[in-house]
Amino acid sequence: MATTAAIDRLDERVQRWIWSQGWKGLRPVQEAVVDPILAGDRDLIVSAATAAGKTEAAFLPIASQLVRTPAEGVQALYLSPLKALINDQHRRLDEIAAGLDVPVHRWHGDVASAAKERVTRDPRGVLLITPESLEAMFVLRASRLPGIFAPLAYVVIDEMHAFLGSERGRQLQSLLTRIEDLLERRIPRVGLSATLGDMSIAAEFLRPDDPGGVQLVVDDGGDSEVKIGLRGYSDQIEDAELAHDPTRATSGEVAIADDLLRFLRGSSNLVFANSRRDVEVFAARLFEACEERRVPNEFFPHHGSLAKLLREEAEARLKDGKLPTNVICTSTLEMGIDVGDVASVCQLGAPPSVAALRQRLGRSGRRGTPSILRVLVREPALGEKSAPQDRLREELVQAIAAIELLLEGWCEPLVSGAPHLSTLIQQILSVVAERSGANARELHDLLCVRGPFDAVDAEDFAELLRAMGQAELISQDSRGTLLSGPVGERIVEHYSFYAAFQSTEEYRVVADGRTLGTMPVTSALTPDGGLVFAGRSWRIEEIDEQKGVITVRPGFGGDPPVFRSSFGRVAGEVRERMRHVLETDAVPAFLDGRAAALLAQAREAFAELRLSETSVVEHKRDSILFAWAGDRVLGTIRLELIGRGVETSHDGLALCARRTSADELWAHLGDLEYEGFSDPEDLARRVRAKAREKYDPYLSDDLLTRAFAATHIDVAGAERTLERILVHR
Repeated sequence: MATTAAIDRLDERVQRWIWSQGWKGLRPVQEAVVDPILAGDRDLIVSAATAAGKTEAAFLPIASQLVRTPAEGVQALYLSPLKALINDQHRRLDEIAAGLDVPVHRWHGDVASAAKERVTRDPRGVLLITPESLEAMFVLRASRLPGIFAPLAYVVIDEMHAFLGSERGRQLQSLLTRIEDLLERRIPRVGLSATLGDMSIAAEFLRPDDPGGVQLVVDDGGDSEVKIGLRGYSDQIEDAELAHDPTRATSGEVAIADDLLRFLRGSSNLVFANSRRDVEVFAARLFEACEERRVPNEFFPHHGSLAKLLREEAEARLKDGKLPTNVICTSTLEMGIDVGDVASVCQLGAPPSVAALRQRLGRSGRRGTPSILRVLVREPALGEKSAPQDRLREELVQAIAAIELLLEGWCEPLVSGAPHLSTLIQQILSVVAERSGANARELHDLLCVRGPFDAVDAEDFAELLRAMGQAELISQDSRGTLLSGPVGERIVEHYSFYAAFQSTEEYRVVADGRTLGTMPVTSALTPDGGLVFAGRSWRIEEIDEQKGVITVRPGFGGDPPVFRSSFGRVAGEVRERMRHVLETDAVPAFLDGRAAALLAQAREAFAELRLSETSVVEHKRDSILFAWAGDRVLGTIRLELIGRGVETSHDGLALCARRTSADELWAHLGDLEYEGFSDPEDLARRVRAKAREKYDPYLSDDLLTRAFAATHIDVAGAERTLERILVHR
């Protein structure tokens, strides 16, 4: 790092802080953003890997501007997807602001009401907040907002990639529009994000009405070293070639736990699992392994259902760095919470997406060290009756495809055209509550014309308002003003209203008076039964259904709770790469011997099934369609086949046509190409359970059908896929 003129343009008090840290100068990404942020006249995205200095890149020039032009009111608004990240960034920004007379405030559900009231009475400096808490400010403190945000000069969105394509992201976009409407001026937005394959996605999110005007500053890490290894595991040894290590004759789950203990013990690492169940299973197994060996436990669970104190203890131990610490987690630690230096990152199973894999890899490789990624994939035992898709070793091949696409810089595109009607209902209720009533035309202009719900035209918006009226979410007075209805008032007054996403009812799990976390009430539990939770095994002492409390004591055995799954849809590019992996002979250098042998098995099955020549394979009385397409396309074809009387299920990368011969399936596909696909809405009407989002139950059937069609059905992609399949029949 070398001193340049950029640092000279910062306020001298900020410069003194930089030199006090022992810095030799600014990093390139930090230098590049000084002038545009100081100018305060444009939107900006700062994209770089974790620990590359994105936070300082944004806040050093922002702090410089704030000390030069102090004002009464919040001048910089920082939005984060996680409360824990806000707490972490509050400590970092407080260090920068110390001595600058720039207050830095936190505001989220865990912050005391007295601290929030102090901000309300004397708003100044920087406010760090979640979208949900900002939503609550609009509803509960509407009259004070103009004064609180009067001098607002910057909006900073941290970990912006975490919001892309989600209902929560659409809520955030709407809140940004409402802030600008409140202040009657455009506020420069600064997005901080991990590097994405296509940065235009991030630009469109940050400023939907002018993505071309967003300045991009991207630091892709240059020539930073990346080390990747994929290890394969099988639940059973079928091949003498794989039997060179007799310890692997046990189940894949046990073998993975043994390897985690062998690879990671004595150092600090992050282990990402695709479900909270897997977090619990492996954390408990590794804890028991440490107990058996009579060595200190170094493995700790971390997921959203665990108590905040347990999560913070794991984070603090990892960040402290004095003791070896391995945290087995879900996406909760994908974000930029400072957990110090980790030696490596492990991924259990195929990653949920290439974007997630990129973010997880970025958690290692700090301070000039290589980024190290271990992917551990378990495949089921095969037998004579194994389905063709199991023989193709889908999990392994998908992991290989994701790694290859990651190394090529590819990232999943967003689904365009989704109306996000559930979140639009929430925003209508919020604006009506904020303003104590609103005009329908003004609402449509604010939320749909100028806001992010641009896929909803005036006609659909009017239909949505009618549906909300019938459900008593809103009412209308004699002058046509929309007011909160009795049901809407109850919804808005409940604490759960401020989140755009659905939450499930849960029990609190308590051991020796200490809350361990929460678990879904859907789990089947009995007194004296076993339970795996918080990385330990317990016996259930009591289930208090009225209080929603499960009391446990240490024990053995049991299973983890059945948590709600949030695994994403697989993109078409990933499936296309999977076919390429199976068609070619090259063995990726990052595979270990067992993974290479499992890949060889998959390729042998691919050849035996003649999948380079055909897309349909008979299995028992069924036919399996390998379209090598994304989940939206497969879902669209499945609905068409069901409409033709073919009982069809979606099984991973394939569609299974029950009690249908290959010739019959080919005939259906040929007829489908000749007659053409149905209208997307007609396909959506065949789906019974279309209500997926929080406020979907309040939609009319027509609106729900249209929303489902736009989000889950891809007729154009299905037509292209079917044409390709039939050409190579």
